[in-house]
Amino acid sequence: MEEQMKQIAGMMAVAARTAPKGKGDDFIEIKILEKKEMPRLADAMVKYGEETGKANFDRDGENVRHTDAVVLISLKDPVHLGLNCGACGFDTCAEMEDSLRQGPEFQGPLCSWRMIDLGIALGSAVKTASLFNADNRIMYRIGVVALRKKMITGEVAVGVPLSATGKSIYFDR
Repeated sequence: MEEQMKQIAGMMAVAARTAPKGKGDDFIEIKILEKKEMPRLADAMVKYGEETGKANFDRDGENVRHTDAVVLISLKDPVHLGLNCGACGFDTCAEMEDSLRQGPEFQGPLCSWRMIDLGIALGSAVKTASLFNADNRIMYRIGVVALRKKMITGEVAVGVPLSATGKSIYFDR
């Protein structure tokens, strides 16, 4: 099933790329990890959980170990929409931009509308996976470690693992 999951991952990347985005500006980065890259990512996830004491990095890392492909989607160098809407928690986009800092796992604050763009891209990607009955799950923990290991770049990233087994390995864990 590895080859089929790679093909579905490619279609998911197309869906994420063509998903609607605010003002039509694209700040989405996409990368597909193949089966051979899973041990490195899984080991790094387990190690990160141990080092930080954060729960479930080990559990999700073991899921990744048995995954055929991972679609990484990040928000990279996003420029705010300039609406001064306050959804990010600041009165103006300039205030938010001046406050950008590296947090413990991601950079922020970020324009809420650009985060919605990321969400729509993720939704489009997983919808595509479901059309082909590929088991998948959106995992923030994959994104944390993928950024740390420079498997993808951006301010915030998320991973979507893919598998095809008799029962989804991503539920009832």
